Amino acid sequence: MTDLPPDATVRRSPLHDTHVAAGAAFTDFAGWQMPVRYSGDLAEHTAVRRAAGLFDLSHMGEILVVGPDAAAALDYALAGPMSALQERQAKYTLLLAENGGILDDLVVYRTGVDRYLVVANASNRGTVAARLRERVEGFDAVVEDESDDIGLLALQGPRALEILQNLDGLDLRADIEDGSTTPDALAALRYYRCIRGEFEGRRILIARTGYTGEDGFELYTAPESLRALWTSLLEIGAGAGLVPAGLAARDSLRLEAGMPLYGHELGLSILPAQAGLGRAVSLDGKGDFVGRAALESGRPADPASEFAGRVLVGLAAEGKRAPRAGYAIYNGQEDRDRIGVVTSGLLSPTLGHPIALAYVDEDLAAPGTVVSVDVRGTRLPATITSLPFYRRDRQRGAAA
Repeated sequence: MTDLPPDATVRRSPLHDTHVAAGAAFTDFAGWQMPVRYSGDLAEHTAVRRAAGLFDLSHMGEILVVGPDAAAALDYALAGPMSALQERQAKYTLLLAENGGILDDLVVYRTGVDRYLVVANASNRGTVAARLRERVEGFDAVVEDESDDIGLLALQGPRALEILQNLDGLDLRADIEDGSTTPDALAALRYYRCIRGEFEGRRILIARTGYTGEDGFELYTAPESLRALWTSLLEIGAGAGLVPAGLAARDSLRLEAGMPLYGHELGLSILPAQAGLGRAVSLDGKGDFVGRAALESGRPADPASEFAGRVLVGLAAEGKRAPRAGYAIYNGQEDRDRIGVVTSGLLSPTLGHPIALAYVDEDLAAPGTVVSVDVRGTRLPATITSLPFYRRDRQRGAAA
């Protein structure tokens, strides 16, 4: 993880004053002061599951790769086959180091024939831009870090579509080929696809993507447009239950959905297959890429790491005491029986019991295996379970 140096100037979202006025509490994240909560973690989490939440993600990195060889350059630079993307399609992928470890997980949008938008985690923006610049050398392509010129909001939840369809000033007709209306185009937009248009005369890119386990959209536009976009969405969505949501709710939502977080479930010591992300790697679908030789060797990214020989699993427990990052996992009573470590954990607001993501020895990772977690000196039982913990269709069907 590449954070800003301690003496760096603290960065703030273009919406900082708006968040202050809304009573937000802030946290430092990768050198940014970002809202961690407004009304409360539970209320914001529940609103996203039942209605909708609006997140300010202006700290994320947006990096353009443009040129006749942009597709080929990204095929070499990243683990997935970017040349296979259609225009207006997105793909989750990985930036690997030479040892096969994960430098960052990314979402890449193909916004033109020779134009790609790479979205990086805030803490890794500089690393991603630097590595991409190194790896496109020899290709007819250029890398441009546009993060300071692009703002990002995420509208997530079962009523997100309804709210966005009623947004005044949004016009997507220039990117609609069949002549349908903007609301119809939003409804027809498929998962991991994007569409371009204008909001109040400024360019906007709308993608049906997210990090909460719910349906929703991510909206990329100029920082100057964020305040009007944020305010309009909250006004329109007030009657539908839309609330502003902070990073705490974003973390609890992604954990319930079994989505990894860089610096917790992902890192330089972890291979994609260990994290359950083998599908994000294309060993058969394309030629050479950085990290390929290391993955094919079968060697750990770092043999000395506590993650070597371990795979990512879910843990479910009873009671109210949740495993937290760094807690040790055992399959016996002795210290030598340690078999893994928790990377993220909480008391699930939706499910009502403790859940965690953890790395455990591969031969003990079968769902149904009972282990114990050292929770502040007390070993509590937990059961290895399949991921995700929460799936919206399954949970809503059960509730009905």
